[in-house]
Amino acid sequence: MSKNNDLYFIIEFIAEDRKIKMGKFTFNSTPIEGLYVVEPTVFADQRGYFMETYNDEFAPYVKHLDGTLCDYVQDNESCSRKGVLRGLHMQLTQPQGKLVRVLQGEVYDVAVDARKDSPTYGQYFGVVLSAENKKQFLIPEGFLHGFAVLSESATFAYKCTRLYAPGDEFGVMWNDKGLNIPWPVTEAEAILAEKDKKNHNFSELTEVLGR
Repeated sequence: MSKNNDLYFIIEFIAEDRKIKMGKFTFNSTPIEGLYVVEPTVFADQRGYFMETYNDEFAPYVKHLDGTLCDYVQDNESCSRKGVLRGLHMQLTQPQGKLVRVLQGEVYDVAVDARKDSPTYGQYFGVVLSAENKKQFLIPEGFLHGFAVLSESATFAYKCTRLYAPGDEFGVMWNDKGLNIPWPVTEAEAILAEKDKKNHNFSELTEVLGR
């Protein structure tokens, strides 16, 4: 995958042969196994619109790291202003799979494959999620995750396959040189939490995982 400043626009195009249409949702596969960009069916008219955001069509895609099917057990919501960058986060022994979407505004959302035995370990994929495009990002367990706010503000919502376990959390620097993710914000623009300013290098995660 080309690493340049325009990369985050690439994900707006996904080849037709990567689309899996199931009822109310289209599951667009990515170059990373198990990672999907999901598009809902939107019913719009002069009154506004209606759409389903989740149903049992997701069941075959929601799995624990060992491959067993599971359910989402926690829903989270955050609101952030322009330039806020949250991530990159994961849980080590209680990994969280996520289904993320934007209720208001626009973000650039990134998932990094940190599954120890994955052939795409260390590779990332990014997608623009917005209230306008209504896309969702289905992220399996074992991934680092983060996002940057592109609009004046953004309300971000996501489901998790495991409960938040703060003692199990591991953070990797958003601008890690090894990952070289082309974020659409500069280091001067990025607004970070204090804990994210102290995150690790990706190479340190590799050591912790014993890869």
